[in-house]
Amino acid sequence: MYAIKRELKLNNKETSLMRGMAGFRRFVYNFGLDMLVTSWSFEGVNKSDSKRIDSIKQVFTQVIMKTPEYAWTKQYPSTVYQSAFIDLKKAVKRWRQGLSGFPKKKTKKKGDSFTVYKTSGIYPEKGKKAIPFTNRVVIKPGKRIQLPGLKEFRLKEKIGFICSSQTFTVSRTADKWFVSFALDADKVPPIYHPIERVGVDLGVKTLATVSNGTCYAMPEANKRAKTKLKLLQWRNRNKVLGSKKLGVKASKNAWDYYVKLARHHARISNIRRDTTQKMTTDLSRRAYCIRIEDLNVSGMMANRKLAAAISDNCFYEVRRQLVYKQSHYGTKVELVDRWFPSSKTCSICGHIQEMKLSDRVFDCQKCDNVMDRDLNASINLENAPEEKVRSARPELINACGQVGADTLG
Repeated sequence: MYAIKRELKLNNKETSLMRGMAGFRRFVYNFGLDMLVTSWSFEGVNKSDSKRIDSIKQVFTQVIMKTPEYAWTKQYPSTVYQSAFIDLKKAVKRWRQGLSGFPKKKTKKKGDSFTVYKTSGIYPEKGKKAIPFTNRVVIKPGKRIQLPGLKEFRLKEKIGFICSSQTFTVSRTADKWFVSFALDADKVPPIYHPIERVGVDLGVKTLATVSNGTCYAMPEANKRAKTKLKLLQWRNRNKVLGSKKLGVKASKNAWDYYVKLARHHARISNIRRDTTQKMTTDLSRRAYCIRIEDLNVSGMMANRKLAAAISDNCFYEVRRQLVYKQSHYGTKVELVDRWFPSSKTCSICGHIQEMKLSDRVFDCQKCDNVMDRDLNASINLENAPEEKVRSARPELINACGQVGADTLG
């Protein structure tokens, strides 16, 4: 199963509709979270979080939505608020399992999104599955897509084949709206890889160095975009997007600036995503066994001198993509113990010596081997002893979030 994401081509009326549904979903999620926290203080109520949220959902549908003050909630599809309660259940469950922090309230600043799905279908018998495609939306090739409970919308990029899906997630990045949906299809993995095993060293100077000599770098466009972003923020450092507490409305120039700023952040994000997707796909197509270091990314980010370089080179994102692409390309990703001295060990004679981060060339004091620091580390990762290596399971990635809806590079 993999996902497709396409940008929607909306007019002003359709954009207002999308913003309204995203606001409805945000209101329901925050309402459910507030009610859940309040219910924990009730004495004599012994119910799980899931049952509490189900009860809150009944209160919302049978009481809140019937009041004149919230009559506006009935103009949107019911699947919007139903999916909001489902998302709240998942967020609380992950928090209980220690996989994420406590759920936070949704805000406009974090982006808008909502989910709709088709609920109706033809069921031959009670308890049996629905007849194929009756409970799914059939998507025809072209630049149009029908969302359940809504009308047909235009796409900026066409879908080149006929497919179907039940659930659709609409999200906003800057001032652009996207729709993503999953396909019940499996990618046939290749049966042959030219390279049996490689070691991949993620660095701050280059994106990644492979033990066979291949080097991947972040494009110069990323550096130029960051420089432009810095100048944009400095020139508009005194702009304020209004203040609700003081009753000050945002000016037109302020709105234009913040939209432009969001677009620029999205551009930087797209450059990084495109680069990492192409790199991980190229590696997965060429090598069967890929060995990377089990880095403590959060600990490394605490170093203010390295934080920017680490975030630019997407250490964790590279690992996440390599792991979930195992099923797509028939690869095997292995993690080398983070305490294994890959950078301090000579790949020729095995001599271990101290290395400063500023030393970019490994000069062995025993065998006089001179080699690029990152290349030497990648070779050591490839040849690491088996007791220092463990398999990377997709569950390790799911502990920090789902694989995003994205096309494979």
